Amino acid sequence: MGKLNNKVAVITGGNSGIGLATAILFAKEGAKVAITGRDEKTLQQAAQEIGDDAVAIRADIRDLSTLETAYQRVGAQLGKVDILIVNAGVFKGSPLAGYTEELFDEISDINFKGTFFTIQKALPYLNDGASIVITGSAASEAGLEGASAYSATKAAVRSLARNFSADLLARGIRVNVLSPGHVDTPIHERLGLSDEQVIALRANLATTVPIKRGGTLEEMAGGYLFLASNDSTFMVGAEIVMDGGWQQL
Repeated sequence: MGKLNNKVAVITGGNSGIGLATAILFAKEGAKVAITGRDEKTLQQAAQEIGDDAVAIRADIRDLSTLETAYQRVGAQLGKVDILIVNAGVFKGSPLAGYTEELFDEISDINFKGTFFTIQKALPYLNDGASIVITGSAASEAGLEGASAYSATKAAVRSLARNFSADLLARGIRVNVLSPGHVDTPIHERLGLSDEQVIALRANLATTVPIKRGGTLEEMAGGYLFLASNDSTFMVGAEIVMDGGWQQL
């Protein structure tokens, strides 16, 4: 315990799933935590779960003005930022022939453009030596039916980690990527499926994983903790893949 004592951490998309689990762990490890998200109700619920005076800020990474406002509020309430977890993102699939321009733009604007400017707009508010972690995806290295735009955006943010690290070397700011595979998250419930269908979907997905199960939120949070803490100070522009062996076996 205490790996993040007195550190200020900002987690985008911190109001549910992997982001919320990471925020809870960071608070337990001594960090002062701010989360952002688009839904005010879930933000306030998440802040209560995190505890320790967590700051919850409504922001949409597609709207650069809300990013500016969020960082200004974090700076005023918590101070300069030591850890930035760029986790806000979306998965939506479609057969190639049916991909609309609107769907393509939505996925690109959130996953790629949103990630780019979430980091760029943070620069004046980051301490030198800060750690930035981008949420990637094991899918960035695979060919998956119906996931072309999503997978491409995750390959793009993997590239951003390398290039941003080069840009920020003089400030000692590290940019790395954590790429989950199949993880049991609340995103499945948001697909409009029944409880039975969600269980069946997760069971089916687990069959594609060599260790025959999905990852847990706590496992993913542990990966972010490693990349955010001084345990990973020799990692720059790198990627940790947490997918139960899906890419490798």
